[in-house]
Amino acid sequence: MNYYIYDTIYNNTEKYMLVETKQMMPITRLQKELTQTVRKLSDSRKAIYILKNNNMEAVLLSYQEYEYLKNLEEIVEQYEIKKMVETRMEKYNPKNNISWEKIKEEI
Repeated sequence: MNYYIYDTIYNNTEKYMLVETKQMMPITRLQKELTQTVRKLSDSRKAIYILKNNNMEAVLLSYQEYEYLKNLEEIVEQYEIKKMVETRMEKYNPKNNISWEKIKEEI
């Protein structure tokens, strides 16, 4: 198996990714072999890395893999919200509460 180390800059940080070369496909070949590629993608569940002018341009995923990643993203988002709430609750002091009556008076 041959691998390619792909480097990119994301959020001002250099990132590296090991990509199996047989999973890389020039966009012109993808245009000619789209149906076969989608079938192969569904069967193997391995991403296809699409190249344009020898640069990584896009990634083609199976629907199952995409759905998995979307669910994972939602879990991470819920975790981040939970941590934010916990941090705010640590700093919460009920003595600093303002009653509705007082707010209405100021309006």
